[in-house]
Amino acid sequence: MERVFNFGAGPAVLPEAVLEQIRSGFPALPGVGMSVLEISHRSPAFDEILATAEANIRALARVPDDYRILFLQGGATLQFSMVPMNLLPVDGTADYLITGSWAAQAAREAEKFGSVRVAATTEAAGFRRLPTAAEIHVSPTTAYVHATTNNTIAGTQWPTLPAVGDRPLVVDASSDIFSRPIDVAGHGLIYAGAQKNLGPAGVTVVIIRDDLAERGPASLPKLLRYMTYVQGGSRPNTPPVFAVYVVSLVTAWLRDQGGLEAMAAGNERKAAKLYAAIDRTGFYRGVADPDSRSRMNVTFRLATPELEERFAREAEAADLAGLKGHRSVGGLRASIYNAFPEAGVDALTTFMGEFERQHG
Repeated sequence: MERVFNFGAGPAVLPEAVLEQIRSGFPALPGVGMSVLEISHRSPAFDEILATAEANIRALARVPDDYRILFLQGGATLQFSMVPMNLLPVDGTADYLITGSWAAQAAREAEKFGSVRVAATTEAAGFRRLPTAAEIHVSPTTAYVHATTNNTIAGTQWPTLPAVGDRPLVVDASSDIFSRPIDVAGHGLIYAGAQKNLGPAGVTVVIIRDDLAERGPASLPKLLRYMTYVQGGSRPNTPPVFAVYVVSLVTAWLRDQGGLEAMAAGNERKAAKLYAAIDRTGFYRGVADPDSRSRMNVTFRLATPELEERFAREAEAADLAGLKGHRSVGGLRASIYNAFPEAGVDALTTFMGEFERQHG
């Protein structure tokens, strides 16, 4: 069966080489004699899978020794609650940078557990851009500063994250993790749902500094406390075995492609081609301001919603799938994560040129 080009925002495209590995080992893992869907999460086979996934992540991101790598469930949305539950003292305040819908949701969840202060927001600009340095005001006494590295709906991405002094920086990196090099030591906590750049839906990767992992009060339910996962080796209950297995394969693939530097170069090249097609004549209109544009989620509009609907429908017929914008904003969106092939970008830009010739 021929594969289409999958521009979906998530769950998203996986490397074909990884899909082939999954298929070949699916009935029975080599040396194990049973499927990865059947193995015990306490078995030597899963011990090896978990250790490999962690080692790959640690090597790719050069994770310092005083950081833990944890595998949780609940997606990034659960982290919207776990972060303040563990890191926000009863009498403290947390600063949030509101740069998109998911960042706003994270702040609203945090308000249920303590005081939240908006250190910057671009909501008035429709989240089409990121705050300037002059617009960001971080409290020197904040418990932490929360940011969303890439905003999938509006299509913006921080080129570099803002300086927050000695305050812990907490980031939701779900939609661009490992798409470029990352300074883990400059963060207190990084979390990411795997389903865009790391694997399938079902597992969330958390990279947390030791001192922050220890902050969560013992009164928290055990599965909502980071220290539970540190002490239990990410297995306080049955983890998503298959999803962690795929993360181990995807991170090995990232290593074999040349690591995060190679990913950054490829992602920049793909995005540059697509933005050039958008900017070429004015028939297409980019949503995000040029200096805030995402390399992961390219958002654009046409003159009318009807024309956008026709574009998405005809693109789908041409095996270019998943190009409708988020249901909350409409428009068009091409998600071109790490595993998305450059040939798919070339196919889309060719289609865009022909669609403009017919309808422009």
